[in-house]
Amino acid sequence: MPTDFSENSWNAISYALSFFKNVYTNFYFLHVEASEWEEEEENLHTIQVKAKSSAKAFQTLLGRLGEEKLNKKHQFFTSLEQGHFVETIRQHVSERDIDFIVMGTQGASGYKKATVGSHSTEVITRVKCPVLVIPEHATYREPKNITFPTDFNISYKNKVIHTLKQVCHFNDSALRVLYLSKKSEELTERQESNKSYLKEQLLEIEHSFHYTRNNTLEEAVESFVSSNETQVITMMAKNLNFFQHILFHPVAKKISYHKEVPFLVLHE
Repeated sequence: MPTDFSENSWNAISYALSFFKNVYTNFYFLHVEASEWEEEEENLHTIQVKAKSSAKAFQTLLGRLGEEKLNKKHQFFTSLEQGHFVETIRQHVSERDIDFIVMGTQGASGYKKATVGSHSTEVITRVKCPVLVIPEHATYREPKNITFPTDFNISYKNKVIHTLKQVCHFNDSALRVLYLSKKSEELTERQESNKSYLKEQLLEIEHSFHYTRNNTLEEAVESFVSSNETQVITMMAKNLNFFQHILFHPVAKKISYHKEVPFLVLHE
């Protein structure tokens, strides 16, 4: 869990504690000091002052966690690093055999009014680890229904299937597979094959298949999410062109899911 000690970051932490409440979990809180956009080297004194401030912030964070109802299944660890944000996360994922990254996002901050902030975007697209993105206005609701928008155009690798089933088992969630299309047309042979494979692999969890057609993908997701009590949306990072419309750039003003519903981005 990358953290910048903001309230937005705390909201993501709070959500994760509830999401993984039934699972034995090690939480690694990571704060990365330097930014990849810094143009000049900081002097040693400035670095030491920042490190001292961050160490104090970690103590405050741990104290705040202590005030929560402690879950005996959870353990907490902290790490303060200096370096390139994404590279540091990638290194921690590898060294600690991380299963999930959980990040908060403040939406429009610094990324051309995109739904997801620049740091989250970089991690999603450049670190091969499932990423749970928590919007700043999201509050924890038990994930009874997880919506999986797809176009059936790409094959579903074992790792993706495993993560989907694993996440559903955490909270006894049902998976709602949503086929999105801008126009009414029959599935191709390849799409039918991918759909059949997915159906076969999901037999051990509660699931259902749905179809919706709309002029824009984000409006289709908005409509389905609001009418089907969706608490989490999950998507595949590989399907980036499809996925960017929904996660990064919903343009319609009435779209609200990206402000309130967490996204789980899956990697192969």
